[in-house]
Amino acid sequence: MKIVLVPSGFKESLNAEQVAKSMKEGIFRALPNAEVVSIPLVDGGEGFVETMVKWTGGTLEALTVTGPVLQKVSALFGFLGSAPKKTAVIEIAQAAGLKLVPKNQRNPLCTTSYGVGEMIRAALDLGAERILVGCGDSGINDGGIGMAQALGVRFFDKDGSVIDARQGASVLPAIASIDIAARDPRLENVPMDVACNWHNVLCGPNGVARVFGPQKGASPEQIEVLENGIQHFAEMIEEASGLRVQDIPGGGASGGLGAGFNGLLGAILHPRYEVILKYLDIDHHLQQADLVFTAEGSIDFQTPRGKIPAEVASRAKSYGKPVIVIAGTIGKGANINYRHGIDVFMSILQTPSSLEAAMEKTEKWICECAEGSMRTVLVGLSLAETLEQHRDGKVS
Repeated sequence: MKIVLVPSGFKESLNAEQVAKSMKEGIFRALPNAEVVSIPLVDGGEGFVETMVKWTGGTLEALTVTGPVLQKVSALFGFLGSAPKKTAVIEIAQAAGLKLVPKNQRNPLCTTSYGVGEMIRAALDLGAERILVGCGDSGINDGGIGMAQALGVRFFDKDGSVIDARQGASVLPAIASIDIAARDPRLENVPMDVACNWHNVLCGPNGVARVFGPQKGASPEQIEVLENGIQHFAEMIEEASGLRVQDIPGGGASGGLGAGFNGLLGAILHPRYEVILKYLDIDHHLQQADLVFTAEGSIDFQTPRGKIPAEVASRAKSYGKPVIVIAGTIGKGANINYRHGIDVFMSILQTPSSLEAAMEKTEKWICECAEGSMRTVLVGLSLAETLEQHRDGKVS
């Protein structure tokens, strides 16, 4: 039996490669002679750089950048090994990820994307001819003003004084004008493609402040401040560049970084898998699979809105393949996923547990869940064989 594993990572616990390793171990416990192909998949968030570099035979670069709370952090970016142009690959989570924001400092009014701009500048310094950005798992909500400042864009208040964008989203309402012409001139000749969640918009009831602000520590009062600031910022971008970013697909990705990439740096936003799957050819393996496993930290009503399990299931179903999802938790409205190509989903949780305790056991529980899933499949195959024998009259 050929089994293809296409998991995502479990945020703040295991990356996609570690999840795949645990799933593979569990499957071999149940079916030692299985042919298992692992394709750890990234959605632009944590693990994006290392996965893309590994799969294309590229190289990694290390540097120190400004983190989301102005601390110094070690970050990685890389260069792809299979691109005709020298293509840098950058993961914004390396410089502005939620995991880099201490839990007692999770105030999205104060976090900055400045380090993302520093990574882009480093890639340009090393001769990047194209830049591919993974936009996910952020801990910021500044619309990309910190990133843009690191690349030369300047922001002014009503008195004409320069605003320090490293202060975060709290300064968005004070922006009276933007000088985009001051940005790094190399960006004019280096195309930048941003892989982001196409369903995330910048403003409104489904905008970044209201949907993702609470996850980043915003109180209800702060959410209103963020929404008003982001709306004002979008108007300033339109005034400076002529680009309307309020409701473009992907504009709300990573705390509004999508809008900043597009409106301030001239980058092109893409549905994340449209970009990623140019380099990770999973279709070849899905066509040959007997069974497909995928995984993510949570499955719920939002999973069909661009999450890895739904994307994998959609592609697998186009080849008529059954799909099992292993999830950390099963949330509200998860049953909707049965309409999107997912045949079975199950949680790894075995007992009531705190988040901290569960994260410590994630690797073990994924392995055991994969083993149990595979044993259930084998029972089904055995039952199907017995029923077939009854129909053929071979069993009385």
